[in-house]
Amino acid sequence: MTAQPDHIHALDIPVPETDDLDPDLQKYFTVCQEKLGMVPNVLRSYAAMPERLRAFIGMYNDLMLSESGLSKLEREMIATAVSSENKCFYCVVAHGAGVRELSGDPALGELMAINYRAADISERQRAMLDFAVKMTRQPDEVEEADREALRDAGFSDHDIMDIACIAGFFNMTNRVSTALDRMPNPEYHAKAR
Repeated sequence: MTAQPDHIHALDIPVPETDDLDPDLQKYFTVCQEKLGMVPNVLRSYAAMPERLRAFIGMYNDLMLSESGLSKLEREMIATAVSSENKCFYCVVAHGAGVRELSGDPALGELMAINYRAADISERQRAMLDFAVKMTRQPDEVEEADREALRDAGFSDHDIMDIACIAGFFNMTNRVSTALDRMPNPEYHAKAR
């Protein structure tokens, strides 16, 4: 027995088997299985609504995997810090594992999940996370001085757009995952430790 509930989501909506998906989604799930050793439960949950799954995949891949002035580690740091603020169990576990994996530092993943302010990170990264957390807590208070602080830390306006979009995306997905009681794949708990 584990402390984590044994479900993908707490809805009475069946999660389709990979073989029952459209060919493009079957191929995507196969790539996930090959690269990650699993199909993330968030994808399996969305598979009940294929068009929403495609929209989620498109936005996630664009924000987290495309060319950017932000490193993949920095993007995972944003995902984890925002998810921590929102107390999203799924995303803290999944993206905390991403921070551990990309940084090679298990403690950094835990600090991002609990309190990034206690981490030994660069001033650039601290400014980025301060902005993302302010967007999460007080979006109506973000102003030009906040964007200027990011510019002073070395971020371009394109980078600022990426920070804002990633923080905004995870604020949305945190709320959906929490509302549906999505559970992270158990494999995430042991990754990069």
